[in-house]
Amino acid sequence: MPKLIDDSVLIGDILHEWSVPEYDQHTRNRAWYILMTIIGVGFVVYALFTDNFLFALVIILFAIIVFLQTHQEPIVIPFKITELGIMVNNRFYSYSELDEFYIIYNPPEVKTLFIETVSTTKPRLRIPFMDEDPNEVRATLKEFLDEDFEKEEEPFSDMLARKWQLH
Repeated sequence: MPKLIDDSVLIGDILHEWSVPEYDQHTRNRAWYILMTIIGVGFVVYALFTDNFLFALVIILFAIIVFLQTHQEPIVIPFKITELGIMVNNRFYSYSELDEFYIIYNPPEVKTLFIETVSTTKPRLRIPFMDEDPNEVRATLKEFLDEDFEKEEEPFSDMLARKWQLH
């Protein structure tokens, strides 16, 4: 379980550090909004037709969240790789909580570090590289975590969200 950072948490010396936006800010055109409105209304009509009110509520809440994110700047979150673990914003993950990492680097679309956690209930960490050198980060992380060489493409959910400009 990641720890909230306070004076009692030892994080060790900082080896790499950069800031990442909370989510990707997209410039969406009118056609995107029209298409998403048609798809969203279609899903809501289908949900109501099949008496699946929870699904309708989820679609409506998703539309509200996307609308609010469009009109708000993402929060900039500090990310640090230290001798004892990884810090994301105010949460510290020790290396014992992390399983492995992999890097997907296909600029300009994808420049991302993915870190898998040991826990099956915790999601993977997705950290954009921004202007950081992925080779230096890889060399540092290999000292503490295993690298998964089999993963050569970003996860399907991330690719779908990027192509449809959802996150």
